[in-house]
Amino acid sequence: MPRCRTGFNGYSVRFSPFHGGRLAVATAQNFGIIGNGRQHVFEMTPGGMVEVAAFDTLDGLYDCCWSEANENILLSASGDGSIKVYDVSMPPQANPLRQFKEHKHECCSLSWNLHKRDVFLSSSWDDTIKLWSLDQPSSLRTFAGHTYCVYHCAWSPAHGDVFLSASGDTTVKLWDVRQPAPTLNLPAHAYEVLTADWCKYNPCMIATGSVDKSIKIWDVRQPGREMLTMHGHNYAVRRVLWSPHSEHLIASASYDMTVKLWDASAAARPLVRSWDHHTEFAVGLDWSMLVDGLLASAGWDEQVAVWHMDQAP
Repeated sequence: MPRCRTGFNGYSVRFSPFHGGRLAVATAQNFGIIGNGRQHVFEMTPGGMVEVAAFDTLDGLYDCCWSEANENILLSASGDGSIKVYDVSMPPQANPLRQFKEHKHECCSLSWNLHKRDVFLSSSWDDTIKLWSLDQPSSLRTFAGHTYCVYHCAWSPAHGDVFLSASGDTTVKLWDVRQPAPTLNLPAHAYEVLTADWCKYNPCMIATGSVDKSIKIWDVRQPGREMLTMHGHNYAVRRVLWSPHSEHLIASASYDMTVKLWDASAAARPLVRSWDHHTEFAVGLDWSMLVDGLLASAGWDEQVAVWHMDQAP
């Protein structure tokens, strides 16, 4: 399956929801500590991965996100706290189309609403999540409640008003934009929670990943105890993603440089397979919505890989 290199360290990879062979990769120079960033867009071709667009930034980029309403609109989360909006059909000199800048520290996560396709979320090291619309000059709302960096936010695939957030304060919170405060405060791990995701087939099930090296499965209707804890990573779990085509399959990426596939229905032995194609932290991960079983990963080794879960990268 295709691979390619980026000039900087990879932080995020996202398949296009419109084109099965297109993916965006957000990168940062010097491991994201200091320096520039670059937003790449690649197309998979019979001859390999071809870069079709690239946008340079003054600060590192930590996440990216495709619009659910326009096939050409792409967001990038920047180290200066801003969110940059690109039209990948336009040349670099015409981009970014605009940028939003309200976060006081690094913007590290983006999520576009699958139901209300004019709005998206951002989360930041300033401990907040913000709700935005491309049609408005400023954020629609700021969600404050975490006491440390909010590393990840994700809309519910089932409810257009509901989202989750994962934080370094060791909690995962569930929010409803119609409510003034979180609807659930889940003390998910004993250490920082870096990632969380919704099951696409059960709106009450979420997965969380932590610095404690574990992945936990929760039923939010019974938050007092996790349904399952999955061990196998040797360092922090940076990304956990439920398959869009299976109720039970979950992929994860870790600072141990591996990507793993899990079956949450096999409680005794949930680990299905492990891939070690990265030579530095594996931090970017995505499932294709359009091609069943297709995965992509990006790492600090400047490598991007795309492969089917039944094969080797």
